[in-house]
Amino acid sequence: MKVANGYEYIAILEGIAPRKYAMEGDPIGLQIGDLSHKVRKIMFTLDVLENVVDEAIVKGVDLIIAHHPLLFRPLKKIDMATPEGRIVKKLIKHDITVYAAHTNLDIANGGVNDALSELLGLEDTDIIVPTYKESYSKMAVYTPDFAEESVRLALVNNGAGKVSHLYSECTFTIDGTGRFLPSEEANPTIGEPGKLEEVQEVRIEAIFPRSEMDRIMKAVKIAHPYEVPVIDVMPIENIKSEMGLGRIGNLPKAMEMHNFIAYVKEKLSMSNVRVIGDLTTPVRKVGIIGGDGNKFIHNVKRAGADVFITGDIYYHTGHDLLAIGLPTIDAGHYIEKVMKASLRNQFEAMARVNGYEVELLVSEENTNPFTFY
Repeated sequence: MKVANGYEYIAILEGIAPRKYAMEGDPIGLQIGDLSHKVRKIMFTLDVLENVVDEAIVKGVDLIIAHHPLLFRPLKKIDMATPEGRIVKKLIKHDITVYAAHTNLDIANGGVNDALSELLGLEDTDIIVPTYKESYSKMAVYTPDFAEESVRLALVNNGAGKVSHLYSECTFTIDGTGRFLPSEEANPTIGEPGKLEEVQEVRIEAIFPRSEMDRIMKAVKIAHPYEVPVIDVMPIENIKSEMGLGRIGNLPKAMEMHNFIAYVKEKLSMSNVRVIGDLTTPVRKVGIIGGDGNKFIHNVKRAGADVFITGDIYYHTGHDLLAIGLPTIDAGHYIEKVMKASLRNQFEAMARVNGYEVELLVSEENTNPFTFY
């Protein structure tokens, strides 16, 4: 077992919620600390408040991974007499690193909105607000047959061969004969300079997102035994992936709004919600956006939702929701707490695959500022 450093764990996080998915201006990433340090304990939290930092200190945590950035607004000064200053002081004093994955985790497959959809049992889910589109290409690598597996692994372990979120390690191999004539200055792996050589080769093909081309190309060249590998790259126009905010999907069976409200409260472990709209409305198609969904009510309506679940609905937005006929459940921002257990489970699986020795904790502190009576 290996004690990995912060960079290695952030690589896992980047695989789950790539930075490129984040909305423009979102202050994600390293907030405080040093990722080069060894990490033996990681704690997942929704918010980085002083009670959460105190919890991390007591539990000996090395790395906090949060959904909401600690430094969402830049600090003009660090005054140790303020709550923000005390948090910064405690984190530095106890050598705790803080890293945030915010809108990239909202948008990612398996992220916050997928976790909420899964809790509610939604089926046939799709995104509500497209925010990121990825084009694809196909890479074909020619290699001697004895190196087939190492080259194939270089492809699939670095992002090639994924077809949607449902299939991975998709490759195609063709056998053939390779011919080449090394020059006198060449240093061939097979054959001799100045002599025409024939080699049993394979052509390995895999599709990949174009944004990952440099990383995949580098990995393939390292794994390839030839001095000058032959690699073809071809654009693919019929495959594109689209990512976005929110999810919309169907309940297994329809129910009236008043029954659906009780269902939501049970599934999301809530005692109270705010409701807009007719309680007798039949509900089957559900739109959900964790956090603040005020800006997206028209997107949700156009997507055909019978009901919208989100948080932080403003007074005048409530009037707009009534006007467009979109029943809404304001379940609060705190429903995003589902990310803690979801991320922990995903990290546990990847740490096991990589052979990392680490303790993964979910913060037990309640960071919801609201109390209901």
